[in-house]
Amino acid sequence: MTTISTSTPSVQSSSAGSSSSSNSDIASQIQSLTQQVTKLTKQLKDVANGSGTAEEKQKQQEQIQNQIKLLQAQIAQLQRRQAEEAQKSQEQKQTKAEGVNAPSAEHKIDIYI
Repeated sequence: MTTISTSTPSVQSSSAGSSSSSNSDIASQIQSLTQQVTKLTKQLKDVANGSGTAEEKQKQQEQIQNQIKLLQAQIAQLQRRQAEEAQKSQEQKQTKAEGVNAPSAEHKIDIYI
């Protein structure tokens, strides 16, 4: 019987730091999780081709598939967070400067000729 042991890292959410550094942190976490999914997929294939009873193989495959599902859920969560942060930074860039050339609604003057 082949024993497969893997661990999944916990995803910690922190709002400290700048958005560019947290985006790169998220991207590196996504990359790491994707690599783990790739390794588990390879292990899944190896279990199917390996030795052992059909029951043992099925149990191992189910365990690996559950781990893959968990990792994919973590990846999706990180991608949502990354998209939210990108949207926030985009909104911050789009705010117009109020002043002489771009007056606010309160300081707008209508001129009729």
